[in-house]
Amino acid sequence: MAYAEKTSVGTSASVMEIERTLTKYGADQFMYGTKPGSVAVGFVMGGRQVRIVVPLPAKTDKQFWTTDTGRDRSETAALKEWDQACRQRYRALALVVKAKLEAVEAGITTFDEEFMAHLVLPDGETVGQRLLPEINEAQRTGKLPPLLPHVG
Repeated sequence: MAYAEKTSVGTSASVMEIERTLTKYGADQFMYGTKPGSVAVGFVMGGRQVRIVVPLPAKTDKQFWTTDTGRDRSETAALKEWDQACRQRYRALALVVKAKLEAVEAGITTFDEEFMAHLVLPDGETVGQRLLPEINEAQRTGKLPPLLPHVG
């Protein structure tokens, strides 16, 4: 079962919660945007720009139009299922943002370590967008350093 799979919290309430959380922990800028297939939140904290993009399911995805038993759903029922899946993603995003900031606040990790993949570089790319292809290639070719390079 996915986190908040049956949530009744609407997407706008989740966005407002994310903004309140960010403000509480010291963000001085906040933005939110959507486009078909994704939602993004961005903020500035401690001079760092952060952008987190979350994929959203497509309205046309078969899982919304067909029941678990294989029967077709009405358009109204399918869109209700899709909306529920979107609300779940927004709730998960609110949880992730809050958990990351609380981990930083508690001294478990640093802001940069926690948000590394989502830090925005001068060209607009995130660190994750820049590095993941290289990491994937290293893994594909087996050219990975030892897990514990300073041992032995």
